[in-house]
Amino acid sequence: MAEPIADTLAVTFTAILFAVQFNEDAEEGLDLYTLLVVEDDVELNQTVSEVLSGEGYRVLRAHSCREAQRLADSHTLDLAVLDVNLPDGDGFSLCKWLKGRQHVSVLFLSARDLEEDVLEGYELGADDYVEKPYNPAELIARVKAHLRRYRAWGGEAPRAEADQIVNGGLVLDKKQRVVIVEGEEVRLTATEYKILELLMEHPGQVFPAEQIYENVWQESADYTVENTVMVHIRHIREKIEIDTKKPRYVKVVWGLGYKNGKYVGNFG
Repeated sequence: MAEPIADTLAVTFTAILFAVQFNEDAEEGLDLYTLLVVEDDVELNQTVSEVLSGEGYRVLRAHSCREAQRLADSHTLDLAVLDVNLPDGDGFSLCKWLKGRQHVSVLFLSARDLEEDVLEGYELGADDYVEKPYNPAELIARVKAHLRRYRAWGGEAPRAEADQIVNGGLVLDKKQRVVIVEGEEVRLTATEYKILELLMEHPGQVFPAEQIYENVWQESADYTVENTVMVHIRHIREKIEIDTKKPRYVKVVWGLGYKNGKYVGNFG
């Protein structure tokens, strides 16, 4: 009788270990992360993308700076894997461009391992540098480490589950669905709130009027929506900005759209 009981306990213990590991993986939120792989070598791009998607990440692929910029303009990225040498530019410039638009971790995957290249990448905001030929296990480990750090040090702040988003003296409380400016609650309409929420969830990211309309109104946009969005943006500014002529929080990027600017003034 002892052997069947021992076997049952062993099976149960194995099942518990599997469940714990499954829950840990789920807590990592792998399926929530969007990664961008930018590599002009088609075969290598596919290989790296398959390695990362095999870990449960959503992976977008680009073979040039232009393709990468197009994808970044239409998706919120958590981490980008960049090659240095690209057909229409270089990974360093792309890294700077990405960092200026999104809160994204950047990992360089390149055969260029000269010290000056590595230092240039870090100076432009890169988070890591992996030399080719790469070890898939090492790449996965580094990606996971940076995503954990990204989440722990503020990467999760723009995500939908965060209760508050803070930018200087502007606070958007998602649980209470209220907006506070300099300690005072301001009243926004439901539509104004959704627009501000969208912008604050993606600090620094530029949203064209059409994209704002489709996200907030949940309808397809046409050429007429630009004025509709502009009017709502003006009303938001009138309520949250001290000086609408010198806005700190909701800014226009001429010819492109609107963004939530990072304000670093003093509020003490």
